[in-house]
Amino acid sequence: MNHPDALRSIARIAVPTSLEMVFQLVLTFAVQLAVGVLGTLALAAAGLVNSLVLVILVSFSTIGAAAAILVARAHGAHDHDRVARVTTTAEALAFACTLALCLPAALLAGSVLKTLGAPLDVAQAGAAYFQLTVLSLPFMVHAAVTSGAFRSLGHARTPMVVSMLAVLLNGTLAYALLLGVGPIPELGLPGAALANVIAQAVRAALLFWLLHRPHGLVPFKWTPSLTAWRITSAHLLTLAFPLAMTQLSWSGASFLYALLFGRIGTSALAASQIVLSLEGVFIVASYGLMSAATTLIGHAVGSGEPERARWWAQTVQRIGVTTGLCFGALFTLSAFVLPVLYPNVSPQTLHVAFWGVLINAAFQVVKVRNMILGGGVLPSGGDARGVVIGDLIGPFLVGLPLAWLLAFPLELGVWGVFWGRIADEVVKASFFTRRVTHVRWETLSPPQGEPAKAA
Repeated sequence: MNHPDALRSIARIAVPTSLEMVFQLVLTFAVQLAVGVLGTLALAAAGLVNSLVLVILVSFSTIGAAAAILVARAHGAHDHDRVARVTTTAEALAFACTLALCLPAALLAGSVLKTLGAPLDVAQAGAAYFQLTVLSLPFMVHAAVTSGAFRSLGHARTPMVVSMLAVLLNGTLAYALLLGVGPIPELGLPGAALANVIAQAVRAALLFWLLHRPHGLVPFKWTPSLTAWRITSAHLLTLAFPLAMTQLSWSGASFLYALLFGRIGTSALAASQIVLSLEGVFIVASYGLMSAATTLIGHAVGSGEPERARWWAQTVQRIGVTTGLCFGALFTLSAFVLPVLYPNVSPQTLHVAFWGVLINAAFQVVKVRNMILGGGVLPSGGDARGVVIGDLIGPFLVGLPLAWLLAFPLELGVWGVFWGRIADEVVKASFFTRRVTHVRWETLSPPQGEPAKAA
């Protein structure tokens, strides 16, 4: 494939996916600005809850990531029956497993936050927000499965449009319920969470209908055979489990970093959440490259073309360097408009956020590389174990211990935690780069008993 054709193939998947994620984060960021009107405590409480909820979301969303890889391989092998079976099974598993965890968490919201070490005032301010936010997770995880199926089948625009509509609904409802508009009462933080539950339920239902509607992309294939269910579930969970471990490690470390910021003070915690929210807007501009790697490598593996799979992996990595540098520069510029974005946040918090943005923006290209390798190339190349190891070494052997050491014994405070996180990312990038050179693309094949068909 020549270079222009390759760029078009990547862009067809990456651009809609990245636009979807950027649009979602921009609106989420807009809601955070409204939360900022309530003050530093509300901002810190929402940020801590979101860090905890992220642990659950990304861990269970790996069922969708596993389904996307298997659907891409089956699509590359022109095995439409397997596409339907994997998609339907993954949807059921994702919703049921997430619901089973989230219902108890919602009932014990306040106790969960206190047990995990949240400051008392933050736990009290965030309890109701956490209770409602966690109830949106089954819908979000289910939507992640259907969105992944759409992208693996080459239809990345559909989840983009649906997600944009859902985000607009979420943003509109959040502002109305958060601050009170006309006859709508002012509910504060719980109002923002309630808006998210409604919007995510609408999104999940619409994506499900578009994927499985009559004459749609994938027929709804619910098999009564326990054996078929067990085999398909085993293939999904075998791939999803190591992905879940790495996402649990990453998101769990993010929550522990948030606790370190919280130990320094509410102002430090609020500043870190401002930095992470802004960073998310710019880093997910490269998120589509991870989906492009998953889809294009999966198609090549399914059609029995290992060299083509290797070539796609290398090409996406090169593009990631360019996007990481470009969006990192834009992230840097955002530091200079913080007083405009957060007029009601204290000057001390904004000062910390300003330098936090500059530190993180300087290393954004490293984080983009980790996202592409750890979320796309290595799992698609059959090395999910390497991702797990890297995501354990980076934060737990290097980042978190270094952040604690710099912040407290060496008394660098908030700057020590920021630099600990940077060291975490650099170590992971070095490890992932080494692992990808050892992927044996020629040994990859569909699961036993489900051979790839010739393209």
